[in-house]
Amino acid sequence: TLTDIWVIAFTILFQPELRRLLLLLGRGRLMARFFRYSMGDTIDEIVEACDELSQRQIGALIVLTRTTGIRMIIETGISLHAEVSKQLLLSIFNPKAPLHDGAVVIKDRVVEAARCTLPLTSVLQIDGFIMGMRHRSAVGISEQADVLAIVVSEETGTISLAEDGMLVRRISPEQLRGKLKNYLNVASKTDDGSDSKTDRDDLRPLE
Repeated sequence: TLTDIWVIAFTILFQPELRRLLLLLGRGRLMARFFRYSMGDTIDEIVEACDELSQRQIGALIVLTRTTGIRMIIETGISLHAEVSKQLLLSIFNPKAPLHDGAVVIKDRVVEAARCTLPLTSVLQIDGFIMGMRHRSAVGISEQADVLAIVVSEETGTISLAEDGMLVRRISPEQLRGKLKNYLNVASKTDDGSDSKTDRDDLRPLE
């Protein structure tokens, strides 16, 4: 029809302008805010999964990568490329599941791979705590890459967090949520509807 012809002609004539408009929209505050809040949902899924794994004393090792890629680590595991969800993480770390050994690697809102092998730190204990394989793996990858590594202990159910070669043990789900939001630069809504970046750098273990 004549209308369809005009639409096609308009698209062809103004293609550069339309491309620039879409690029500006993609860089705009609205898109950035949407991405941060969608990442907030992803963080909630991760925290809720860790909380349940902790309560059930099921071991888990989750690596979140931000800026630097860890492609070689991902290639040691089983590629998934699945959207992060609490149920997916619970299924992966089910002791009877074939993927429960090793680490899950998450980038943005995607579980890149499961059953990944991480480098072990040469440190055997931190603050008197003798680390097992999961904790040594978490510290090891955090020494070599810009990542956060979450560990859920199957012996005690405690949640630990490794970053920059440091390990903080016995953190609460809320502390974990705050740290992940701060690390991933995710804003949270305040009561007046404005954006507020969560600041939880000062993690303190639970007494």
